Amino acid sequence: MKSQYYDVIVIGGGPAGLAASLSASHEGAKTLVVEREAKLGGILKQCIHDGFGLVRFNEKLTGPEYAHRFIEKIPETDIEIAVQTFVTKIEKTDSGFRLSLVNHEGLAQIQCRSLVLATGCRERTSRQIGVHGHHCAGVFSAGTAQYYTNILGKMPTKRCVILGSGDIGLIMARRLTLEGAQVLGVYEAKPTPGGLTRNIYQCLEDFDIPLYTSKTITRLFGDSRISAVEVSDVDENLEPVPGTEKRVECDALILSVGLIPENELAESLGIAIDRRTNGPVADQNCQTSQAGVFCCGNALHVNDLVDYVSETGETAGRAAARYSGANAAEYAALEAASGIQYVVPQKLDLGSLNGSVPVYFRSKSEMGKARLSVNLDGKEIFGKNYARLRPPEMERLELNFSQYALTPGSAISFTLSEAQ
Repeated sequence: MKSQYYDVIVIGGGPAGLAASLSASHEGAKTLVVEREAKLGGILKQCIHDGFGLVRFNEKLTGPEYAHRFIEKIPETDIEIAVQTFVTKIEKTDSGFRLSLVNHEGLAQIQCRSLVLATGCRERTSRQIGVHGHHCAGVFSAGTAQYYTNILGKMPTKRCVILGSGDIGLIMARRLTLEGAQVLGVYEAKPTPGGLTRNIYQCLEDFDIPLYTSKTITRLFGDSRISAVEVSDVDENLEPVPGTEKRVECDALILSVGLIPENELAESLGIAIDRRTNGPVADQNCQTSQAGVFCCGNALHVNDLVDYVSETGETAGRAAARYSGANAAEYAALEAASGIQYVVPQKLDLGSLNGSVPVYFRSKSEMGKARLSVNLDGKEIFGKNYARLRPPEMERLELNFSQYALTPGSAISFTLSEAQ
C-alpha cells in the first residue's frame, strides 16, 4: 500500500472485486484491492473446467482463463493490490471509512471515501446440516475436494458419496470420476436436483453417476476415517423417514449443500441483510443501507454464472467511484411476491434512475409454463412467459423503471403463476 487514503477500496480480489476495481479505476478513482489470498482470482483459480464467459465473452473459458481476462488489465491502470492482507475492522468516519488491516508487514490503518464489498461466499459444512457420527477424517466440502484435486494434485478419495446436488458437487462428481475415483452416487434431500441442467447432463448422466433425490445422509461410520455412511429417505418436510436407513460403504463424504454469502464485514457496519439472499439489501447501484458501502457478486446474492458476478462488480465499482457523500435518497421497493424466492435489487434509488436496470430473480419451485407479472400499485407494468423455471437457474431481466410514475414508497411486486 503506497498511500493512507483512497477514493475506493475493494475488499476481495475474485471476479466481482476485479471487475469492481477496474470499473472504479476507469472512472478516475484512486483504487485499492485488498485480497486475503496470495493471488487474485478468487475461487476461479481452482475451477479448471470450462463453461465460464459464455455471456460476457461468447467463449467457453476455464476459471483461470476467465480471471486472467481481468487480471491482465490491471497493469494498464493505477490500481494498487494488497494480497495476503486481512481486514480486521471497518469504522465509519466523517469523511468515509477507516479500515484496520493486517499482513506480513504488521498492522496498518487506511481510509477511503467509499467501499466495495466483494467478499464472495462460503460453503456450508457438516456441522451446519446436522450429520451425526464420529468426527473422523474423510468429510470434505466440494470446494475443498476441488482444491485437493486441482491445486494440490492429491486424490481426496477412492470411493465416495456426494451429499447435495449443487453445481460444485456435480462438477466434482465428474472430476473425481475422470481421475479414477468411484462416485457411488449423489444424494439430494429435495425432490429435485439443485444444480444447473447442463451440469446434471454433462457431469452425471454422461458418466453414469446416479442421482438420488429425496434422500439424505443421516450418520457417519468410522474411527480415524470414514468407512461408511447411512442414507435415509426424507419426507415432504425433508425429515428422515425411520426404517429407511441404508448403509453405503465409502471412504469419503463430499458436501455440496449450499453457499452462504460472506457478510460479516457488512453486518459489523450495521448494514441491513435480506434473509432471502443472505446478502445486503441494495439498490440498482449496488449501494447498501450504509451510504458509501457497495456490495457485489456472490456477497450480494449467490449467482449461477460468473458473468453476472462481473456485471454487478462493474456496477458497484462505477457507483463507488462516483459517490461523493451521503445524501437523502428516496426509494421505491422491489418485492418478491407469490412464487418468487428473491429479487435483486431490493430497492430503486429514484434520484439515479437512468435507463434499464438489470433485475435478477429465482423461482421458489420448479415450474413448467409460467408467467412473470411485475405490478405497480396493483397494475401490471410488465409480463413475460417462461417455458420452464428452476430455482437453481437464476433469471435476469432488464426493466426501464424510469418510464413509470414512481414515488417514494412505491412498491413494485414480482409474481409467478402457472401460464394459461
